[in-house]
Amino acid sequence: MNTKLVAPSLLASDFANLQRDVEMVNQSEADWFHLDIMDGVFVPNISFGMPVIKAIAEHAKKTLDVHLMIVDPDRYIKTFADLGSNNLTVHYEACTHLHRTLQAIKGEGMKAGVALNPHTSVNLLEDTIQDIDLVCMMSVNPGFGGQSFIENTYQKVSELKNIIEKKNSKALIEIDGGVNATNAKKLVDAGADVLVAGSFVFKSENPTNTIKNLKEIIN
Repeated sequence: MNTKLVAPSLLASDFANLQRDVEMVNQSEADWFHLDIMDGVFVPNISFGMPVIKAIAEHAKKTLDVHLMIVDPDRYIKTFADLGSNNLTVHYEACTHLHRTLQAIKGEGMKAGVALNPHTSVNLLEDTIQDIDLVCMMSVNPGFGGQSFIENTYQKVSELKNIIEKKNSKALIEIDGGVNATNAKKLVDAGADVLVAGSFVFKSENPTNTIKNLKEIIN
């Protein structure tokens, strides 16, 4: 994939003005909506659930990239498909039978993603990478927005890119956490395809311009 993508994370949006922020992303140069689902068990925070996603889906005109930071994600695969999710990402650390989970996601017509926590080795995906459409690499510890970027991420991206190429996989590499104008180009140079940006976009003075500038930096 030549064009690199930007996926604003609605976790950092203004929930009191959610439709406004969804419309902003619609009208911006952003490519995807990134939706972080947290259950207070797999991660120490709770974000939002099905009713909020349903409301977002009614207004969103771009890909819904849903990231499940929850235990036992298999229970909800069909539910998230029915809500309009295009990509469904589960955590490697939460899936006992990852291959089965990936097949179930694809069986519901969605792209299948796998997320890796900062301490999880990319080598653990060697046996499943050909079944994965998207690898979401956590560049912060999952559970809260606004954290500082973990520098070891660049090395992990390079290692993952080598595995993808070696196995002739079509998986995209997505980076989630602490992305900004300073590290974006370096991440893409290391092999990243999709950058999730939360606080950097929504806490900026002009989110539309911030998205535009980020796209220019990485393409």
